[in-house]
Amino acid sequence: MEFEQIARNPFALMMDPQAVLYAMEHSDSLARLRGQVFHPLDKPLASSVADDVAAYDRRVDRDLND
Repeated sequence: MEFEQIARNPFALMMDPQAVLYAMEHSDSLARLRGQVFHPLDKPLASSVADDVAAYDRRVDRDLND
């Protein structure tokens, strides 16, 4: 089967991973895409849990594991 026919048939691409890589490397559409890096808006909290709550959590975890 000719490459152009394989590239248009997703089932044929599943059977030939090398054809997928070739199609990706030689795709004009993919080459024209702009790349962007997105950062999450919410950042993890830097240990805002009170010490007594953290101690309680440790006790509960210890009791569950015993």
